Amino acid sequence: MPHHLSPLDLAFHALSDPTRRAVVSRLREGELSVSALAEPFDMALPSFSQHLKVLEDCGLIASEKRGRTRWCRLLPERFDAAADWMENERRLAAERLDRLEKYLDRT
Repeated sequence: MPHHLSPLDLAFHALSDPTRRAVVSRLREGELSVSALAEPFDMALPSFSQHLKVLEDCGLIASEKRGRTRWCRLLPERFDAAADWMENERRLAAERLDRLEKYLDRT
């Protein structure tokens, strides 16, 4: 992944994968160990760990080692930035459609 991408680009890249979206969904319930997160997925732990690395590198999750277990949790700030961007785009699109509707009503 190129290093020149913005944090928002990295977040959307991370969320483009269904496995990573499923991990995020599971972490909404709270912190989980890597082994608990990996349990429902049919893949080797090293492959699953790569998904966690992508999520962690873009700042969507954080992990911490406690004893021999690594725990993961969501970091909501990056989600806020993505939600703000999407809401702004939605608002701009709605404004354009409103202008188009007014134009069509006049013609």
